[in-house]
Amino acid sequence: MQTILGSGGIIGTELAMALKEYTSEIRLVSRNPIKVNPTDKLFSADLLKLEDVRNAVEGSSVVYLTAGIQYSTKVWKENWPVIMTNVVAACKEQNCKLVFFDNIYMYDPNYLDNITEETPIKPCSEKGKVRANIAGMILDEMKAGKLTALIARSADFYGPNIQKNSMLNETVIKPLSNGKKASWLSSGGFKHSFTYTPDAGKATALLGNTADAFNQVWHLPTASSPLTGREWIENVAGELGVQPKTQIAPKFIVRIMGLFMPIMKEMVEMMYQYDRNYVFNSSKFEKRFGFKPTSYLNGIKEVIKQDFKK
Repeated sequence: MQTILGSGGIIGTELAMALKEYTSEIRLVSRNPIKVNPTDKLFSADLLKLEDVRNAVEGSSVVYLTAGIQYSTKVWKENWPVIMTNVVAACKEQNCKLVFFDNIYMYDPNYLDNITEETPIKPCSEKGKVRANIAGMILDEMKAGKLTALIARSADFYGPNIQKNSMLNETVIKPLSNGKKASWLSSGGFKHSFTYTPDAGKATALLGNTADAFNQVWHLPTASSPLTGREWIENVAGELGVQPKTQIAPKFIVRIMGLFMPIMKEMVEMMYQYDRNYVFNSSKFEKRFGFKPTSYLNGIKEVIKQDFKK
């Protein structure tokens, strides 16, 4: 049995589809789980409750934590440590391997022009401090030999079938498809990597089913030579057949927007990712598994073909 905790999001869905290659016994766990594959087993649970998590992972060989919670610093500070404490405890008790789908908020912002698994951990945001803390909980247990686990990290992501969990989909592709201006934070002149969600799902499944991949940190496959903000907008517009109308939102504008839009208030501390090159390096994974990430242009074509072609 392989179990996905937090199966309702796009990563959990992509992972469930990819796991079919390795097992027919897949358990999907969330508050209101929905089948992805016909044979999926559904389990309703609250990850904030230890007993729920214990029951959810029982009998699992591999547990994947792909949960996404409300994008709020307050909620993250309150809930993520509880979730991770529960998941680690349950996996240790049940002798399950753990795969944690992580982001890169914990990295030192001075090293974002070539982000590898060795980039220093020095978060400058409150959300980044939360991510560093919960990743550290896993790493400490791994180093102590008490837990077999791995951390799979993704850059910001984009892909088909994403509703509101992708900054690129929400601020660029969707507005342009509706005849509106694309928005980009801070400056359009810097490179910005995005991980293609189908690649992330396939790669996470592969890692979870590779014995020697555990007790390491891995960057999930992400195309190299990322586009700048302006290039992202121009390429999306070109594929849609529209003009690349653009508005750049500097920090003071985002602060004002945050007075009326909670999500923009939460984005202020993350704008450092847009005022410099943000280049995600996944060469460790690509070399180990011979995996070629989906190119940005092909990814854009696929997203638009599936979600935005009228």
